[in-house]
Amino acid sequence: MEKQSQNIDFEKIYIAHFSKMKRFAKEYVLSGEDAENIVQDVFLELWEKREVLTMPVNLIAFLFTATRNRCVDYLRHKMMVRKATDKLQEEQLLILKMKFESLEAFDQDIPAENDLEAVLKKAIDSLPGKCREIFIKSRIEGKKQKEIATEMDISIHTIETQMGIAYKKLRAELKNYLPLLMFL
Repeated sequence: MEKQSQNIDFEKIYIAHFSKMKRFAKEYVLSGEDAENIVQDVFLELWEKREVLTMPVNLIAFLFTATRNRCVDYLRHKMMVRKATDKLQEEQLLILKMKFESLEAFDQDIPAENDLEAVLKKAIDSLPGKCREIFIKSRIEGKKQKEIATEMDISIHTIETQMGIAYKKLRAELKNYLPLLMFL
């Protein structure tokens, strides 16, 4: 019989106080739906702790305090989400600015493909002899490092070192053409 009495008491409390708690929550969280969810959670908590109803407790103070605490948690969470979103937007804006500046700095006189080939050939020809030979065998002839090492009677480590030198020199020599070369 006591459980039925608690159910009836809980139902009366819910009916009597739900709308007041919802209006209170809505003042802070602004959304009616969010306020309703918060108050539902408060009453769920009260239901789970319904033994409180049998004790001498200031029910109104309990409901307002629980609703207030839930609103604080909700707003704290909203602020953290907002800060994270703002930070992501700030980072995206920086990336967009860098890309914009990169495109603005990009040379307007885009050379013809034949001109690019000539520039590339000149850059490759400027490499030191052994470095140039290894680069051509690897990147133009498409040979594997092991094959080049056997053919030239050198170590794979030497090939890796020479390719690193080639890339560094070519990157410096072709710095104004790198964006275009990436797409060719």
